[in-house]
Amino acid sequence: MRLAGSVAVITGAGNGIGASMGREFASRGASVVVNDIDAGAARDVAAEIGGIAVPGDAASDSGARELVGGALEAHGRIDLFCANAGVATAGGPEAPDEDWDRAWQLNVMSHVRAARAVLPHWLEAGGGHFLATVSAAGLLTMLGAAPYSVTKHASLGFAEWLSVTYGDRGITVQALCPQGVRTGMLADSGETGRRLLDANAVEPAEVAEVVADSLGGEFLILPHPEVAKRYAQRASDPDRWLAGMRSLRGQVERS
Repeated sequence: MRLAGSVAVITGAGNGIGASMGREFASRGASVVVNDIDAGAARDVAAEIGGIAVPGDAASDSGARELVGGALEAHGRIDLFCANAGVATAGGPEAPDEDWDRAWQLNVMSHVRAARAVLPHWLEAGGGHFLATVSAAGLLTMLGAAPYSVTKHASLGFAEWLSVTYGDRGITVQALCPQGVRTGMLADSGETGRRLLDANAVEPAEVAEVVADSLGGEFLILPHPEVAKRYAQRASDPDRWLAGMRSLRGQVERS
């Protein structure tokens, strides 16, 4: 995909990976629409990169429709929609229902509602590009963070479904699956997450550059290439992979 001259919408772009993608895309000639529930952060990033801000809750149906409508009103089209907003939620079955629901709404339903809002435009235009920020947790799992792991698996499943259903109608779908990235979400992933991910974590700007170079290519965008090997191991021998993950969990708990 050519970013020069394109129109890109990015949710959760007030900070972290979203803000870095906005900067990278703008540097390559894209017109960027910055969305974030933090209106001030969205406006600051938009002003920095020469884009426009359409703040709001991308996880709500009305927020998704307003975002798509605002982008179309400003630019007349959307070439790339980055469903990037998300939340890292630690805990297991004991985590409160409110935490599970928040993870579901942000990590899954924000993607569903974005697709619901933008697909009619793309089907009429004959094409478009949907990028889902999933995380390596959607391919593997995240120790100590069941709500995060479960909802990221679901977001990957939805991206796969979109690709299967609309890939032959001009709509490209890709899933961004990084491991540790030095953002607020890494801090929110809990003590286990920090112990597992911090050592090999990359900067958001590195992820954004990988994304920009990978748009239009393979379905999975993997800033940490080793994830591909682990994903293949999980698929080819799930019992061995699960045993290895249990061993890793034990090591982390003992430390």
